[in-house]
Amino acid sequence: MNDTSNTITVPERPRLNRLFRMQYEEAQQSYVLLYPEGMVKLNQSASEILLLCDGTRTLNEIVHTLETRFSTNNLGPDVTAMLEEACRRNWLEAA
Repeated sequence: MNDTSNTITVPERPRLNRLFRMQYEEAQQSYVLLYPEGMVKLNQSASEILLLCDGTRTLNEIVHTLETRFSTNNLGPDVTAMLEEACRRNWLEAA
């Protein structure tokens, strides 16, 4: 029997959960996610991905934008994995 209870599906048009606010923190020299209980410091890759999660772009559009911006290919699996983790942490919701 397959256990699919841990399967995470990225929303079709992901956006930041309304409980979180993303902003650049000069003191941290990075973007952070602020929420009522604290703060999460993001690395550059996570920041670039989450900045595109505005509820208007699909996963494919996010990947295409990043591949164009950074002149590279095959980012789909890494972007998907990051967004799945963001969903597990409740950082994202469906638009």
